[in-house]
Amino acid sequence: MNKTDTFSITIPKKKPFKNVYQFKITLLDANPSVWRRILVPGSYTFYDLHVAIQDSMGWEDYHLHGFEIEDGIYDGKLVRIECPFADPEFNEKDYLYTTEIPLKMFFKQENASVMYYYDYGDGWEHKVLLEKIIPRRAKMKYPVCLDGKMACPPEDCGGIPGYYRCIEAIKNLKNEDGLLDWLGDWKPGRFNPKNVVFDDPKQRLMQALDV
Repeated sequence: MNKTDTFSITIPKKKPFKNVYQFKITLLDANPSVWRRILVPGSYTFYDLHVAIQDSMGWEDYHLHGFEIEDGIYDGKLVRIECPFADPEFNEKDYLYTTEIPLKMFFKQENASVMYYYDYGDGWEHKVLLEKIIPRRAKMKYPVCLDGKMACPPEDCGGIPGYYRCIEAIKNLKNEDGLLDWLGDWKPGRFNPKNVVFDDPKQRLMQALDV
């Protein structure tokens, strides 16, 4: 475990698992729809899932993240699962932390869902739906991205309105305020699940904690 000023963080590690969770992650309010379908080990924590969502969507994990259980109640309160390196104002007893909570605590059956929030400034909201719980396949490496559509928005583009502005700039070849230069080779329709590379959650967390 790793100590912070207020609590201990459990460093991610690989654990044995028999079942695999199939999730569909959908970015809300985006039209056309931006989504991914992934398989992750049933032994994952919410932090591990966060890393898989980031990698499959194409986010760069620059900002804070958190999960919220839809209509979920834990000790009489709405369930909020925060990232372990959130600002001190988030480090309250009312919150759970992604590194400490296994998926199986809340994903007990198919069609369960949670909300995943990324970058509290731009305000990206994702619905994470558990589509299936299936047996692990021998010799298959997890996590894996099965399918998806559309590139995720560029980081720090200004939320959904900024995302649409980026799409219009690409469509109309308008380099207003240097937007096309900033976007580089980003294309809104470009996504191939075969190109998704998943990072090791342990390495990602250690990097985030700068240790």
